Amino acid sequence: MIRVLLADDEPLTRAGVRAVLAVEPEFEVVAEAADGHEAVQLTQAHQPDVVLLDIMMPKLDGLRAAAEITRTVPRAGVIMLTTFSDDEHIATAFSSGASGFLLKTGDPRELFAGIRAVAEGAAYLSPKIAKWAIQNVNPGRPEARELVGALTAREREVLALVGQGLSNAEIGKRLHIVEGTVKVFVSAILRSLQVSNRVRAAIIAYEAGLVDL
Repeated sequence: MIRVLLADDEPLTRAGVRAVLAVEPEFEVVAEAADGHEAVQLTQAHQPDVVLLDIMMPKLDGLRAAAEITRTVPRAGVIMLTTFSDDEHIATAFSSGASGFLLKTGDPRELFAGIRAVAEGAAYLSPKIAKWAIQNVNPGRPEARELVGALTAREREVLALVGQGLSNAEIGKRLHIVEGTVKVFVSAILRSLQVSNRVRAAIIAYEAGLVDL
């Protein structure tokens, strides 16, 4: 069972997402929040596996709520729900600590896939948002190559697989190492790259040429 907290200031949106998730028995909505401040409090209280956060919310917007949630409840994966009218916020959202980015207008199957991926410790971008991110990535960026050049050979292998969207368990199987060791590598990579989350690390992997666009 994947425990989900849903945060959106529009009751109809919350009801719609809740109804979509009810189709799959593996998902359980444990709490709902109408603003970012409440989302932080309820996440701390319920300790969900995944938090679905609207970017634009009162009292505390989704970006700041995501940063606070990842700081205080690091076990909870955060997925930002957005529309393309929020595209000016997407770049900022990449540094919020969120591990997933989904369009509210996307296919419900994307929602299921995103929640499953983030619950397993992977990053997930809606295909349209991924396309936007790639278009704003500069392959071969010198700064990215320099950052990646400071990693060990094994860390670069792990980073390349993070860039492909693999979870820690999947990376462990691919490299024949235990999941705990992968977590250690990922933590070291994030520190070396000076980023707070796997999405930013994946973008650097693209920029450095470790992942084929």
